[in-house]
Amino acid sequence: MDGGDMYVFLNDRIVEGQQAAISVYDHGFLYGDGIYETMRAYSGVVFQFERHIERLRRSAAFIKLQLPEYRHIRSAVEVTLDANKLSNAYIRITVSRGKGPIGLDPDLCTEPTFVVFAEKFNEYPDQFYKRGVRLIIAKTRRNLKDALDPKIKSLNFLNNILAKMETKEKDAYEAVMLNADGFVAEGTVSNIFFVRDNVLCTASQDVGILDGITRELVVSLAKRNGIMVNEGKFYPEELLQSSEVFFTNTTAEVMPVCRVEDKDFDVGDMTRSLHALYDEAVSDYIRKSKRSP
Repeated sequence: MDGGDMYVFLNDRIVEGQQAAISVYDHGFLYGDGIYETMRAYSGVVFQFERHIERLRRSAAFIKLQLPEYRHIRSAVEVTLDANKLSNAYIRITVSRGKGPIGLDPDLCTEPTFVVFAEKFNEYPDQFYKRGVRLIIAKTRRNLKDALDPKIKSLNFLNNILAKMETKEKDAYEAVMLNADGFVAEGTVSNIFFVRDNVLCTASQDVGILDGITRELVVSLAKRNGIMVNEGKFYPEELLQSSEVFFTNTTAEVMPVCRVEDKDFDVGDMTRSLHALYDEAVSDYIRKSKRSP
């Protein structure tokens, strides 16, 4: 679907995609001053909507950005899905500081820009889940958490884009990013997991990662099903010595990894089991949501 065929919610109304425009003086464009969330709708139900909006509000609070009320955000998402006649969709909410004179002072902008768009969700190829995808370990390091708090899901993505460029240069799918101390942090758009001695390992928030909502659910599902979880600090060598690797995010859910750098991995039992448990959690959420008034 291109911009001419889709509808976008802009500030307070639905507009045609080709008519959806923001000012070149918008501070989101000029400085990356803004935040966003991505979500996935299954059968018309936005999975973990409340959790995503909670995180959006947290990001907004960190940068002192005023968000619309919850009911306005929910209505905007529902209207956007309806306008595009979508039930299985990729959804993005973007909120920038808004239009204002050139300058870093946030008080130059009097009103935030609020955008919601939804696009048909195209399933990942089955072979990705059957065989896994390839990762590299990027040379680009994750931003220092003391410089830019990873709890802010911000529009400033240049750090991740540089790592993505490395990924493409090496014909891989995703990159593992390390923090300044050399510990495994996260992917460009994902959280990284690996299995060592039947223990599920993933970077702790102390390393400087975004606390992914899918990550959070996978950790919870693992613990509830008797899988030991170690959230800690790991060097890349420990990841390379593991028996299974996968990454998580909202759209890919639980994505198996078949190779990291030159080390090959099988799609293992724990990865398959956690993906099945995730699918069950999605189905359960949809059932409960449709029963609610």
